[in-house]
Amino acid sequence: MVIKVLAIGDIGNYLVTISKYVKKSKIDIINFPKDGAGKFTYDENYELFENYKVVDQVKKINEIKKNYDLALVMGTGERIAYLADLNYITYYVGRDIDAPRFIKNSKEPWYKEQLHRLNFLERSFYKKTFDFAITHIAPTWVFEHLRKYSDKCIKMDRKPIDLTLFEEVPASLSRKKEKFTFFCPQRMSISKGTDILWKALKYCKTDFKILQVDWRDLTTDEENRTSLQLRENLPPQVELIPMIKRKDMPSYYGWADAVIGNLVIGSFEYVELEAVICKKPVISFTDKSFKIILEDIELQSPFLPENNDPKIIAGVIDKIVLSKDFRETLYKQEYEFVKEITDPVKAGEWWDSLFEESRKKVDSINRKSPMVVVRFRMMLFLIANRLYHKKLEKLITPYKHDK
Repeated sequence: MVIKVLAIGDIGNYLVTISKYVKKSKIDIINFPKDGAGKFTYDENYELFENYKVVDQVKKINEIKKNYDLALVMGTGERIAYLADLNYITYYVGRDIDAPRFIKNSKEPWYKEQLHRLNFLERSFYKKTFDFAITHIAPTWVFEHLRKYSDKCIKMDRKPIDLTLFEEVPASLSRKKEKFTFFCPQRMSISKGTDILWKALKYCKTDFKILQVDWRDLTTDEENRTSLQLRENLPPQVELIPMIKRKDMPSYYGWADAVIGNLVIGSFEYVELEAVICKKPVISFTDKSFKIILEDIELQSPFLPENNDPKIIAGVIDKIVLSKDFRETLYKQEYEFVKEITDPVKAGEWWDSLFEESRKKVDSINRKSPMVVVRFRMMLFLIANRLYHKKLEKLITPYKHDK
């Protein structure tokens, strides 16, 4: 029997990729409205919530949850599943757990300013949404943060690539290329190591260009301020280009000579993996202390450098520009690693197995908590967020609750 999974939220198009490769499960995704960078980075086939109102989102989930056996959530999808009283699995990919909302004044390691300034009731609410999950899952470096808070966490290091989009690289761009060119599609941000890259470029001795996508971090005042400083102080090698839709990314990977990924976290993200699948060598800082485990076997990441000192990064950049042999050797090593770490068929099998095991633990997608408890959760959320009395009045009015 096919297990029907309702996915709420999808960060980095991870779940839409998984949905194409599971065989014993069927994943339907409802994502949050497109705005800002999401207009470019989202897959184009999502069903979307009509707005950002939590009450409306919960209402929508309550209307459709009877059609599913289990829920899978990412990001703020976790709070929607909790308020809708679902049995859910949570998959974490970054700041939702390296700076969790349930920790007072939480901040990410590379920033001084707090990411969240939530009151006691808000933190209590988000701790409940975290604890309510059946299982917590995270990859590579993210798992090191997750394990600090969860005793029901699973490490899943495989990050599948949608081969229908990235394996067959389309014709490259008609854009003229005057010199060796790197493609850098990630945000300008301290969290991506852009500040380190800018410093490294001062030490480079070769002639090249970097095409940097013109987007940056804006969530906090510090992110906005520091990313704006990076944008306003571009090194001479850097040229800004407009945001790119996801479906067009393979053309840019195919056109570039090499790609620059994250230079601060010490692990690969999707930019690095997609670029290698598109047959390009990648520069990305690797912290060897992060273990990569697949089927109980430890893999070694071949991405370079293994030290993110700007001078060392500059040396790797120059070697890639100057030496075809170095580029080809690095690419071959990266490709052998990436084709295994991104295998979507094996990832689909892993998720099918997880859904089967999770389904054995629960009777249905409905947690079947007492109605008064479910209403209290919503009241706590609204009160904690200092919303208006009229919204509480609507909540107190009896409504249909699926059992």
